[in-house]
Amino acid sequence: MEAALVGRLEAAVSRLEALNAGAHPSVAARGLGDAASAQGPAISAFDELVDGALGRVSAAAGKIGAEVAEVTRLVEKAFLVGKDLLVRTRQTQKPTMESIAVFMGPLNEAIMEANAMAEGTRSNHANHLKAAAGSLAALAWIGYTGKGCGMPLPIAHVEESWQMAEFYSNKVLVEYKTKDPDHVEWAKALKELYVPNLRDYVKKFYPLGPEWQPPGAATNKAPSAPSPPSASLSIPSASSSHPKSGMSAVFAEISSGKGVTQGLRKVTDDMKSKNRTDRSGVVSAEGKTARNAPSSSSTKVPPKLELQMGRKWVVEHHIGNKNLVIEDCDTKQSVYVYACKDSVLQVKGKVNNITIDKCTKTGLLFKGVVAACEVVNCNSVEVQCEGSVPTISIDNTSGCQLYLSKESLEASITTAKSSEINALVPDAKSDGDWVEHPLPQQYIHAFEDGQFKTSPVSHSGA
Repeated sequence: MEAALVGRLEAAVSRLEALNAGAHPSVAARGLGDAASAQGPAISAFDELVDGALGRVSAAAGKIGAEVAEVTRLVEKAFLVGKDLLVRTRQTQKPTMESIAVFMGPLNEAIMEANAMAEGTRSNHANHLKAAAGSLAALAWIGYTGKGCGMPLPIAHVEESWQMAEFYSNKVLVEYKTKDPDHVEWAKALKELYVPNLRDYVKKFYPLGPEWQPPGAATNKAPSAPSPPSASLSIPSASSSHPKSGMSAVFAEISSGKGVTQGLRKVTDDMKSKNRTDRSGVVSAEGKTARNAPSSSSTKVPPKLELQMGRKWVVEHHIGNKNLVIEDCDTKQSVYVYACKDSVLQVKGKVNNITIDKCTKTGLLFKGVVAACEVVNCNSVEVQCEGSVPTISIDNTSGCQLYLSKESLEASITTAKSSEINALVPDAKSDGDWVEHPLPQQYIHAFEDGQFKTSPVSHSGA
């Protein structure tokens, strides 16, 4: 009984220290009535999440003490910073790709502080530290600004981020399952903080991302009534006491036969096609070039290769670049390749997962992945794995060459709405050669024994 009371007191002290350690003043004043009235139900629900789910983690950490309590304080600090950012989104217009890093700066600093503790501390609780620090990437959903931001939808981001941290959380469960129930309680509470609590919170209040202040919100007015028809279509009629307007007036004028051709220009002989002297039969390309030039320049997007929030490598809009390299990476990070053309990317380390989206004539060479390699909406791409890959998913893709190493031959390959998919594997009879296996894209569905049976089409004589 006394131990439980001491744990609760230590958890309360940890919460107060986290508030004084760097939380925004608006976050610390959570009890003020005016702040509560201005924040709305979403922020109130976030407070309940912190008090309930995060409070359970803090209580368990208070019983354990040592570095576990310290890293839990950093988790509390990050959540309080996250709440402050959510409050600010309603007062801030949606940031650009350049300014979002500044907006998310306080949260990024809190995450980096936890990562520094997890990586720089030798402790018997190393798995606790890595699980807690790794889980904070889930809060990056607050920086979601739309499809082009290189991040999945907030709900999916929370789930994917926790999957990376769960690796170390499971180690804690296995190690202390029969040793100390407090450690087991901490690991279970940490998981439930994110899945299902944070995930369900995002699903309820922010399924499509934070609610940013609309442009010009201070001067916006309610939509006005539709404007009346253009005056150019209204031809008054002198014979009616209620003049007609719009197309009714046009047809009435045509029926009357009066003044229909009054404003038309007369075609003279020199304007007729048969008498024109400039008919060369060749269409000039000058006008076409002038029209197309602005559109091509306006749609050009600068290329990008950067690590976002310490968790996600983003490679976008590279054209003709054969020397793209990602070297300093680890299994906590993911790689997202988008809208690249005639380019080659090398990933020289094992990462969690890789996604290639809307790329054309692009090559990918990687050491291996923990989860999966996905190819989506691509044309004529080549993917080579030098290590292991559990799952390869190909969706809505035309033309994909898969080069599998001996370590990746047990990979599960899933295809959907795709064509011209070939898997190349090392030749067992000769060293250095490849054997090509085309993956079927046509199937026969036959109804047998009360159910449909599906088999790939085999072409005789092939």
